Amino acid sequence: MSTTLDATHDPSLRSWLASANEDTSEFPIQNLPIGMFNRRGGAGPFRPGVAIGDQIVDLLAACDARALPADVADTLGRCQPGELNAFMASGREARVALRRALSLGLSTGSAMQSKLEACLVAQADAEYAVPCRIGDYTDFYTGIHHATTVGKLFRPDNPLLPNYKWVPIGYHGRASSIGVSGQTVRRPIGQLKGTADAPHLGASQRLDYELEVGAFIATPNALGTRVSMAEAEDHVFGLVLFNDWSARDIQAWEYQPLGPFLSKNFASTISPWIVTLEALQPFRSAWTRDASDPQPLPYLDSPSNRTRGAFDVVLEAWLQTAAMREGGVPAVRLTQSNFTDAYWTVAQMVAHHTVGGCNLQAGDLLGSGTLSGPDPAQGGSMLELSLGGKQPLTLPNGETRSFLEDGDTLVIRGRCERAGFRRIGFGECSASVLPAVDWG
Repeated sequence: MSTTLDATHDPSLRSWLASANEDTSEFPIQNLPIGMFNRRGGAGPFRPGVAIGDQIVDLLAACDARALPADVADTLGRCQPGELNAFMASGREARVALRRALSLGLSTGSAMQSKLEACLVAQADAEYAVPCRIGDYTDFYTGIHHATTVGKLFRPDNPLLPNYKWVPIGYHGRASSIGVSGQTVRRPIGQLKGTADAPHLGASQRLDYELEVGAFIATPNALGTRVSMAEAEDHVFGLVLFNDWSARDIQAWEYQPLGPFLSKNFASTISPWIVTLEALQPFRSAWTRDASDPQPLPYLDSPSNRTRGAFDVVLEAWLQTAAMREGGVPAVRLTQSNFTDAYWTVAQMVAHHTVGGCNLQAGDLLGSGTLSGPDPAQGGSMLELSLGGKQPLTLPNGETRSFLEDGDTLVIRGRCERAGFRRIGFGECSASVLPAVDWG
């Protein structure tokens, strides 16, 4: 696990791009997240870029302008059009080289200023794509407060199943339906079971969001090998915000005995920028396990994980209904939690995922599971906030919500802030709900 802080984290570092120096910017020079973009309405494949202030550095243009070192340009040049997988697979050294080159080139007084200025594209003029080819997606269940609250709704006397505190629980999800922020999500259809003896086919009436963090895999491991805790973060590229949309009524009928299927496979949304592990180093936190809880088995434990295994990321979910949008009413915050509330860390997810020999690939995505806080008001889903629909939320304009309705826009935001370092952000992870298609 790398714990290196260097000149790229210096809070006094400033860019020649004025917008990057604003206190409210999510993308100061200390961040430099990576994504895939195109000029809005532009032709051709999406291009790799790095966010800085309110602009994007077009990395291919920077390579052509010789504004990046030859080794960095060579690594970026191996990527297939529209995806970052080859760069991700190159590992930490390639990320660090790009980060340091851009930090120097974007700093005040840099000799590369004129070359990089010509490579800038305004974020307002860009559209985004999923940053890589996601071969596989696994969603974990690391949010213990979410698991406890939801468990109480169904099993008041035994909310957590016996294995929860021993094993990082997860399920294999659908990679093909993962989209990027700004997408629309069609209300799903599936079997619903009410009070009648037989289920019926219909549109979900209990559409929900899940406030999550996603971790993208960088270097792969070979089939039949395992990744140790000491090596786990070397296989992680960075983090994104993640909304794993859920149809709770479909889920309740189908999930036993094998788990979610149609209730989860219709859509998931990620933020467009991957915040690299290097940018997150100043915001590491100790990972603790209550002494009264089972301690992790040796393959899920390490000294570095206990001292710096967690990521201090403040997470928020915001809602704007169609009526609010039409009336010019801004989105309202539904909840706030923190990634440090997760019961298991990113390293533990990687180590457990591979302990049986599973071969993770560059671009694979691991979801954290819903990240709720310990307070009831910190629920990371409508299911929790409304107590299964029994206590609808009243919004500032008088509307109520137990679950999401057509026209609603759900936005997830995340930020890292700590005394002595520049605040960094993830950008928005947003999507709007469309009505179900006519299912006849």
